[in-house]
Amino acid sequence: MKFIKLFSGLAFLLPLTLLAQSKATVSIQNNLVLDRKEAIVSIKWDAILSRYPQIDTANFVVINSVTKKQIPYQLEHLGQSTIQNLLVQVDVKAKSTLSLSIQKGKPETFVTKTYARYVPERKDDFAWENDKIAFRAYGKALEKEKDNAFGFDVWVKRTDRMILNERYKLADYHVDHGDGLDYYQVGLTLGAGNMAPFINDTIRYSGNYQQWKILDNGPLRTSFQLSYNSWNAGGIKTSATKTIAIDAGSQLNRVENVYTFNDTKPMPVVVGIIKRPENGVISLNEQQKIMGYWEPTLGKNGTTAVGVVLTTPVSKMSVDATQLLAKTTVQSNEPIVYFTGAAWDKAGKITNSKEWFDYLNNFNEQIKNPLVVTVK
Repeated sequence: MKFIKLFSGLAFLLPLTLLAQSKATVSIQNNLVLDRKEAIVSIKWDAILSRYPQIDTANFVVINSVTKKQIPYQLEHLGQSTIQNLLVQVDVKAKSTLSLSIQKGKPETFVTKTYARYVPERKDDFAWENDKIAFRAYGKALEKEKDNAFGFDVWVKRTDRMILNERYKLADYHVDHGDGLDYYQVGLTLGAGNMAPFINDTIRYSGNYQQWKILDNGPLRTSFQLSYNSWNAGGIKTSATKTIAIDAGSQLNRVENVYTFNDTKPMPVVVGIIKRPENGVISLNEQQKIMGYWEPTLGKNGTTAVGVVLTTPVSKMSVDATQLLAKTTVQSNEPIVYFTGAAWDKAGKITNSKEWFDYLNNFNEQIKNPLVVTVK
């Protein structure tokens, strides 16, 4: 009888002990032979709560267990009212494990490294950036103009500051005022890695995006949705929603597209990169699903690099007079994920075609071998 009473007492105390836990420990393991630098790591918020249920979301810090310094973090909501993930930015050496402690404390003010907004003052642009590069998509107001364009645009930059608002306010972003410019020409192409249906060997462009929604807006990851009204894609009535996320420290965006159409068969689609008339350097790797382009240098504006990394099988990569194309397929109402982005040689980080193609190859390896996260 005494044993039963003692056991019951321990069973009662165990939840109290758990509730009293004042921190959670996170290990981040890198199994690659490549160093992971400026990596954004997503940690499930439920996993943190299970170890640290009394965490105060306004008064906690993430500490590197070795250096004892704070680690930048972001509470990710994914457009919901409740927290979904804790994002941290870390460096993890090759074949090593990093340990972090989540505990009570006053967090530092973290530098904003990603940002996006709707730009009604510029014909419904939607623009986004991180500390490396910037982009924009075109909205419905531009469809009425002679300079309408279909694809993603690139704004090159050579500063880690957020510059979108400054450039739109200045209204002179085709000139480099010391931090970069917009000299990327998109036209009636897929630009820097947009996707479209490819029916009967023809790209079936949609109209420009019609609605937008920001899911999270920095400091480490910005994500948003662009919705496209239905259009006739070579006889197939199609609509689309594109969810785009950009991480601090990355040259590439994560793009998740959902196409809706009335057919049980898969629909062919292509991701495209506009090709310049002058000679550049092209890399097409169907097996690894990587498409890279080092553009010809454009005078004092320098050189833009564009690349795509797909996660679905590629049936064909090709180059025509105007675009580089990677062909794959989608099912109706099933997401398809790929990565697309750019770099600028005058930013001083990636300065030739080999460095750019190496970056894309390494990025692909990181997708296939993500960092392993354990919460204790």
